[in-house]
Amino acid sequence: MSATLEALCQNLQEHLGDRLKSIKVALGEVTIEVAVPDYLHVMQTLRDQPELAFDELVDLCGVDYSTYGHEPGEGPRFAAVTHLLSVATNRRLRVRCFASADDFPAVPSVTAIWNSADWFEREAFDLYGIVFPGHEDLRRILTDYGFIGHPFRKDFPISGHVEMRYDPEQQRVIYQPVTIEPREITPRIVREATYGDADNA
Repeated sequence: MSATLEALCQNLQEHLGDRLKSIKVALGEVTIEVAVPDYLHVMQTLRDQPELAFDELVDLCGVDYSTYGHEPGEGPRFAAVTHLLSVATNRRLRVRCFASADDFPAVPSVTAIWNSADWFEREAFDLYGIVFPGHEDLRRILTDYGFIGHPFRKDFPISGHVEMRYDPEQQRVIYQPVTIEPREITPRIVREATYGDADNA
Protein backbone atom coordinates (compact mmCIF):
# COMPACT_ATOMS: atom_id res chain seq x y z
CA MET A 1 0.00 0.00 0.00
CA SER A 2 1.32 3.45 -0.91
CA ALA A 3 2.12 6.04 1.74
CA THR A 4 -0.73 8.24 0.47
CA LEU A 5 -3.33 5.48 0.85
CA GLU A 6 -1.93 4.51 4.24
CA ALA A 7 -2.15 8.11 5.45
CA LEU A 8 -5.75 8.33 4.19
CA CYS A 9 -6.71 5.12 6.00
CA GLN A 10 -5.14 6.41 9.23
CA ASN A 11 -7.02 9.73 8.92
CA LEU A 12 -10.28 7.89 8.32
CA GLN A 13 -9.74 5.66 11.36
CA GLU A 14 -8.80 8.64 13.51
CA HIS A 15 -11.77 10.83 12.60
CA LEU A 16 -14.48 8.21 12.08
CA GLY A 17 -13.45 5.48 14.52
CA ASP A 18 -16.28 3.10 15.42
CA ARG A 19 -18.57 4.60 12.80
CA LEU A 20 -16.59 2.66 10.18
CA LYS A 21 -18.01 -0.82 9.62
CA SER A 22 -15.09 -1.67 7.35
CA ILE A 23 -12.25 -0.08 5.42
CA LYS A 24 -10.66 -1.82 2.44
CA VAL A 25 -7.89 -0.99 0.00
CA ALA A 26 -8.03 -2.73 -3.37
CA LEU A 27 -6.59 -1.80 -6.78
CA GLY A 28 -5.24 1.47 -5.39
CA GLU A 29 -8.65 2.63 -4.09
CA VAL A 30 -10.06 2.99 -0.58
CA THR A 31 -13.61 1.85 0.17
CA ILE A 32 -15.33 2.39 3.50
CA GLU A 33 -18.65 0.97 4.62
CA VAL A 34 -20.93 2.74 7.09
CA ALA A 35 -24.31 1.93 8.62
CA VAL A 36 -27.45 3.95 7.89
CA PRO A 37 -27.60 5.64 11.35
CA ASP A 38 -23.99 6.90 10.97
CA TYR A 39 -24.18 7.80 7.28
CA LEU A 40 -24.94 11.54 7.49
CA HIS A 41 -22.46 12.15 10.32
CA VAL A 42 -19.72 10.33 8.40
CA MET A 43 -20.44 12.23 5.19
CA GLN A 44 -20.45 15.60 6.98
CA THR A 45 -17.11 14.72 8.62
CA LEU A 46 -15.61 13.63 5.32
CA ARG A 47 -16.45 17.01 3.80
CA ASP A 48 -15.72 19.34 6.75
CA GLN A 49 -12.67 17.76 8.43
CA PRO A 50 -9.63 19.64 7.02
CA GLU A 51 -7.44 16.52 7.01
CA LEU A 52 -10.02 14.73 4.84
CA ALA A 53 -11.62 17.62 2.87
CA PHE A 54 -13.72 15.54 0.46
CA ASP A 55 -15.39 18.62 -0.96
CA GLU A 56 -16.68 17.12 -4.22
CA LEU A 57 -19.22 14.35 -4.75
CA VAL A 58 -18.30 12.86 -8.12
CA ASP A 59 -20.92 10.11 -8.32
CA LEU A 60 -23.62 8.32 -6.36
CA CYS A 61 -25.24 5.14 -7.61
CA GLY A 62 -27.41 2.30 -6.44
CA VAL A 63 -26.27 -1.32 -6.40
CA ASP A 64 -28.33 -4.51 -6.19
CA TYR A 65 -26.30 -7.19 -4.39
CA SER A 66 -28.95 -9.94 -4.68
CA THR A 67 -26.28 -11.74 -6.70
CA TYR A 68 -22.66 -10.75 -6.73
CA GLY A 69 -20.26 -12.28 -9.22
CA HIS A 70 -21.75 -15.70 -9.87
CA GLU A 71 -22.92 -16.31 -6.31
CA PRO A 72 -26.16 -15.38 -4.51
CA GLY A 73 -25.68 -12.32 -2.32
CA GLU A 74 -25.56 -12.53 1.45
CA GLY A 75 -26.82 -9.84 3.78
CA PRO A 76 -28.64 -6.66 2.73
CA ARG A 77 -29.56 -6.39 -0.93
CA PHE A 78 -29.41 -2.69 -1.82
CA ALA A 79 -26.67 -0.12 -1.23
CA ALA A 80 -25.93 3.46 -2.13
CA VAL A 81 -22.32 3.84 -3.27
CA THR A 82 -20.80 7.33 -3.31
CA HIS A 83 -17.51 8.42 -4.91
CA LEU A 84 -15.86 11.44 -3.33
CA LEU A 85 -12.91 13.59 -4.40
CA SER A 86 -10.73 15.87 -2.32
CA VAL A 87 -9.51 18.61 -4.64
CA ALA A 88 -7.04 19.89 -2.03
CA THR A 89 -5.31 16.53 -1.47
CA ASN A 90 -6.14 14.86 -4.81
CA ARG A 91 -7.50 11.78 -3.02
CA ARG A 92 -10.54 9.70 -3.87
CA LEU A 93 -12.80 7.68 -1.60
CA ARG A 94 -15.68 5.26 -2.11
CA VAL A 95 -18.40 5.15 0.58
CA ARG A 96 -20.89 2.28 0.66
CA CYS A 97 -24.04 2.29 2.79
CA PHE A 98 -26.40 -0.69 2.75
CA ALA A 99 -30.11 -0.01 3.20
CA SER A 100 -31.38 -1.82 6.29
CA ALA A 101 -34.58 -3.19 4.67
CA ASP A 102 -34.82 -4.92 1.29
CA ASP A 103 -38.58 -4.42 0.88
CA PHE A 104 -38.30 -0.65 1.37
CA PRO A 105 -34.63 0.32 0.91
CA ALA A 106 -33.82 3.76 2.34
CA VAL A 107 -30.57 5.68 2.76
CA PRO A 108 -30.53 9.32 4.00
CA SER A 109 -30.09 11.99 1.33
CA VAL A 110 -26.78 13.86 1.20
CA THR A 111 -28.10 16.71 -0.94
CA ALA A 112 -27.77 19.09 2.02
CA ILE A 113 -24.03 18.27 2.14
CA TRP A 114 -23.31 18.07 -1.60
CA ASN A 115 -26.05 19.48 -3.82
CA SER A 116 -24.55 17.58 -6.78
CA ALA A 117 -26.16 14.44 -5.29
CA ASP A 118 -29.62 15.64 -6.37
CA TRP A 119 -29.99 13.93 -9.75
CA PHE A 120 -27.77 10.99 -8.75
CA GLU A 121 -30.17 10.12 -5.91
CA ARG A 122 -33.15 10.52 -8.23
CA GLU A 123 -31.50 8.08 -10.64
CA ALA A 124 -30.83 5.51 -7.89
CA PHE A 125 -34.46 5.88 -6.79
CA ASP A 126 -35.76 5.47 -10.33
CA LEU A 127 -33.61 2.51 -11.36
CA TYR A 128 -33.26 0.63 -8.04
CA GLY A 129 -36.12 1.88 -5.87
CA ILE A 130 -33.80 3.19 -3.14
CA VAL A 131 -35.58 5.97 -1.23
CA PHE A 132 -33.55 8.94 0.04
CA PRO A 133 -35.35 10.58 3.01
CA GLY A 134 -34.51 14.28 3.10
CA HIS A 135 -34.39 14.69 -0.67
CA GLU A 136 -36.63 17.61 -1.61
CA ASP A 137 -37.68 16.41 -5.07
CA LEU A 138 -37.38 12.61 -5.19
CA ARG A 139 -39.10 11.51 -8.38
CA ARG A 140 -38.26 9.44 -11.42
CA ILE A 141 -35.70 10.91 -13.82
CA LEU A 142 -35.09 8.35 -16.61
CA THR A 143 -38.20 6.18 -16.95
CA ASP A 144 -41.55 7.26 -18.35
CA TYR A 145 -44.49 8.67 -16.39
CA GLY A 146 -46.41 5.86 -14.73
CA PHE A 147 -43.57 3.36 -15.16
CA ILE A 148 -44.02 0.39 -12.83
CA GLY A 149 -40.99 -1.23 -11.22
CA HIS A 150 -37.29 -0.41 -11.12
CA PRO A 151 -35.43 -1.62 -14.24
CA PHE A 152 -31.92 -2.07 -12.78
CA ARG A 153 -33.06 -4.50 -10.11
CA LYS A 154 -31.70 -7.93 -10.97
CA ASP A 155 -35.15 -9.55 -10.76
CA PHE A 156 -36.66 -7.09 -13.29
CA PRO A 157 -37.22 -8.84 -16.66
CA ILE A 158 -34.87 -7.69 -19.42
CA SER A 159 -37.76 -7.21 -21.84
CA GLY A 160 -39.79 -5.27 -19.25
CA HIS A 161 -43.51 -5.64 -18.57
CA VAL A 162 -45.03 -3.31 -21.18
CA GLU A 163 -44.17 -1.89 -24.57
CA MET A 164 -45.41 1.20 -26.37
CA ARG A 165 -46.38 1.68 -30.00
CA TYR A 166 -48.33 4.07 -32.16
CA ASP A 167 -51.86 2.83 -32.89
CA PRO A 168 -53.06 4.22 -36.24
CA GLU A 169 -56.72 3.45 -35.43
CA GLN A 170 -56.67 5.38 -32.14
CA GLN A 171 -54.15 7.86 -33.56
CA ARG A 172 -52.11 7.90 -30.37
CA VAL A 173 -49.33 6.08 -28.57
CA ILE A 174 -50.60 3.15 -26.51
CA TYR A 175 -49.08 0.79 -23.95
CA GLN A 176 -49.59 -2.96 -24.15
CA PRO A 177 -48.09 -6.10 -22.60
CA VAL A 178 -44.73 -7.09 -24.05
CA THR A 179 -45.04 -9.16 -27.23
CA ILE A 180 -41.38 -10.25 -27.36
CA GLU A 181 -41.04 -13.99 -26.79
CA PRO A 182 -38.54 -14.87 -24.05
CA ARG A 183 -35.53 -16.61 -25.54
CA GLU A 184 -32.75 -18.71 -24.19
CA ILE A 185 -29.34 -17.09 -24.41
CA THR A 186 -26.57 -19.35 -25.71
CA PRO A 187 -23.40 -19.00 -23.61
CA ARG A 188 -20.42 -17.47 -25.38
CA ILE A 189 -17.81 -20.03 -26.39
CA VAL A 190 -14.44 -19.22 -24.86
CA ARG A 191 -11.61 -20.58 -26.97
CA GLU A 192 -8.13 -21.44 -25.77
CA ALA A 193 -5.49 -18.69 -25.93
CA THR A 194 -3.70 -20.24 -28.94
CA TYR A 195 -6.83 -20.84 -31.06
CA GLY A 196 -6.20 -19.75 -34.66
CA ASP A 197 -2.57 -18.91 -33.97
CA ALA A 198 -0.63 -19.61 -37.15
CA ASP A 199 2.68 -19.88 -35.27
CA ASN A 200 1.48 -22.97 -33.40
CA ALA A 201 0.09 -24.75 -36.46
